[in-house]
Amino acid sequence: MKVATTPASLASLKPQGCTNLKLRQLMRRVAQHYDAEVGKTGLKGTQYSLLSYVVKLGPIRPGDLAQAMKLDASTLTRNLKPMVAAGWLDLTPGSDGRSRLVIVTDAGREKRTEAQRRWRVAQEGINQLLGVEQVLALHALIDQSLENLSPLPDTDDE
Repeated sequence: MKVATTPASLASLKPQGCTNLKLRQLMRRVAQHYDAEVGKTGLKGTQYSLLSYVVKLGPIRPGDLAQAMKLDASTLTRNLKPMVAAGWLDLTPGSDGRSRLVIVTDAGREKRTEAQRRWRVAQEGINQLLGVEQVLALHALIDQSLENLSPLPDTDDE
């Protein structure tokens, strides 16, 4: 259904349904698409993302990695454990006795390269299924929504 999008027509529209539910449905469908391709390498989509972040930013402190990925620390820790066990990532001592760094291993780099090829197939598939214009519009809408929903800076320390 095509909806008119003039300013006057938008003023009379009201969202129907739950935005949270709609986004979760879309996320599940998109994740299934990527997981089907990236999964051919033995990685989950989330594991591919984690490897990619560490390759790009590492060696990196777990807290900084969690912040970069917009994850809480416990979620990152839960996701790191199987990656370390598989030998794709490692936790090494940091600059002092209390800190640690997440690094990618040679096996992790190889796994990421393999998964990156499958990720490209998945991305091209999404581009074909939705159309490049719709994907670009979706990215722009997501980016703007994330910016609008960003938490306010912490002002308690001032």
